[in-house]
Amino acid sequence: MSQHLSQMVRERAKLYANRDVFWYKEEEEKEYKKLSWNNLIKMTDKVSKALLSLGFGRETKIGIFSNNCVKWTISDLGILSTRGVVVPFFGTASKHQVKYIVDETQMQFMFVGNKDQLEKALWVVENSDSLEKIVVFDKTVSVDNDHCMSWTEFCNLGDDPKYDSTLNQLIKEAKTNDLATIIYTSGTTGEPKGVMLDHNNFLRSFKSHDLRLDIRESDVSLCFLPLSHIFERAWTFYLLHCGAVNCFLSNPKKVVDVLPVVKPTVMCTVPRFYEKTYDAIMTEKEKWPAIKQNVFNWAIKIGRNCTKYQKDAKRIPFFLNIKHFIADKLVFKTIRNIFGGNIRFLPCAGAAIRPELLKFFHAADVFVNYGYGATETTATVSCARPDVFNLDTCGSIMPDVSVKISDEGEIMIKGDTVFKGYYNKPEETAKSLQNGWYKSGDEGFITNEGYLVMTDRIKDLMKTSGGKYVSPQKIELMLSEDPFIEQIIVIGDSRKFISALVVPEFESLKITTKNLGIINHDAKTLVMNEKIIDFFKQRIDKLQEELSPHERIVKFTLLSEPFSIENDALTSTLKMKRKLISEQYKEIINKMYE
Repeated sequence: MSQHLSQMVRERAKLYANRDVFWYKEEEEKEYKKLSWNNLIKMTDKVSKALLSLGFGRETKIGIFSNNCVKWTISDLGILSTRGVVVPFFGTASKHQVKYIVDETQMQFMFVGNKDQLEKALWVVENSDSLEKIVVFDKTVSVDNDHCMSWTEFCNLGDDPKYDSTLNQLIKEAKTNDLATIIYTSGTTGEPKGVMLDHNNFLRSFKSHDLRLDIRESDVSLCFLPLSHIFERAWTFYLLHCGAVNCFLSNPKKVVDVLPVVKPTVMCTVPRFYEKTYDAIMTEKEKWPAIKQNVFNWAIKIGRNCTKYQKDAKRIPFFLNIKHFIADKLVFKTIRNIFGGNIRFLPCAGAAIRPELLKFFHAADVFVNYGYGATETTATVSCARPDVFNLDTCGSIMPDVSVKISDEGEIMIKGDTVFKGYYNKPEETAKSLQNGWYKSGDEGFITNEGYLVMTDRIKDLMKTSGGKYVSPQKIELMLSEDPFIEQIIVIGDSRKFISALVVPEFESLKITTKNLGIINHDAKTLVMNEKIIDFFKQRIDKLQEELSPHERIVKFTLLSEPFSIENDALTSTLKMKRKLISEQYKEIINKMYE
């Protein structure tokens, strides 16, 4: 077994040689280019030797501030080959967020992707004591600055053969406990913390995944979640380990357009992706004639009946199988074509998901393999087994990973994939790591069958002024089932009742506004319309009938603008930043309690 990611990649390159490893293209290009394993090693070595020529090497903290692209991972592997430490930044990070990480790590060198990221990095150069050099991926961006180099100029430094022996020696002497990366968690509260992961963390996660997932050399994955996040980054390394192909997408908003072109067989996803896809399917369905809708509903019912057998590894009865064959031809194939038509399964994590979504897509033979994990655990702690599963849970605990529930109901994790600590934060590390157990901060439980269930973030649990505890995630997931609700965040900590901020699904509202005789479809006007407010009140009241009285939303406010990464209301994995949202909408929230 390899001791280091750089050794693993070289071993695979000897095995696969001229086979494809990456597909990629620039934004303006139409056709995808293909990179072979042999050429990957050549490019990686160029990056490594260029870094060595500039005096950067072992234990050097080097940043990557870019959207997804093939140069991102080539740089990543190049840094690791010098036994350096990769510090990724989210592509949308602000200049102050970048400066915080640069200052804490005393970073001297950084790769950036586009003009906007370069401008932020140059501001950091002027306002920090350490950052000196920047390499720009985008060939269209001017680098007329003493601190900057183009990608081509930088790579040319790696042509000098005098660094060959140094690089070879570094790779040969590489240790499994070398620090590989410091990943700063964006977090829903507080300042970011740098999670330290070594090469052993990743290599052990490969072993664990090998025992759970069936990734083949023939698989193709579409890389559209940010590489700066542990989920896509660890998955990219794992694909290299398995010899599969990875295709890079820099603009995640184009994923629906790219899927039919790339036709991936596997792909990392987040719950929001399925919420949007499901809503689009249901909105389109409403336009169909009754007979077509009935056929669709019949097919989904057949698929759900099949799932009852599949989840327990039981054989589907003969006549049900025949019905499933017909349903597949009439409905399921069309749904699978949304994902490109070749999908085998889709790992999904990063936030809570409604079990109904998992059941819907599984009924259509789209296996969304929902799991639970964290940056601190090198991603996956649990996920579904392909043969036996429970779609109401976060799946089975991964091989070689230990999970226990504390007396307070907190999920705790132990194993070789657990991180080494938070960079330069010994007190935070001591709070989160106790006798090798990582305290996740998540409330949950393990079922009698061994499935893990995460119920909420402990910090997010609310206590009303009446002393009643409320799980906001439970309420939000329940109400998110409504096709007219795009987003919802529940408010109520130390308040006398529960309230909510609701973002309507404006596309779904169009037919309703017509039926209500509303002519103006402007979002800002609609959210103030009494007929629309009453329409949502009736729907919310109906949806929360099963909740206890203290859990029910008493008042709500409709918002015209969605929560997003751009307005800093969501993390990079689309989780709500509750504390920040509460502050941003403080006046609106307080008004509901007057």
